[in-house]
Amino acid sequence: MSNPIVYYTAEEVAALLKITRFTVYKMINRGELPGYRIGREFRIEAADLDAFIRKSKEQLRQNLSL
Repeated sequence: MSNPIVYYTAEEVAALLKITRFTVYKMINRGELPGYRIGREFRIEAADLDAFIRKSKEQLRQNLSL
């Protein structure tokens, strides 16, 4: 049996990243963070959030090495 896919709400992502949920919505609308509307709520897959964090860390490292 495979592992179930974990989804976060915009509010949960905001709390994890210490940003506002409106910033999370903006990131989804700009295509920076994949999000899926389920009913009235956006959901962000945990794997997509992990990929976003890794990408952000890599960009920061590249900018610091300039």
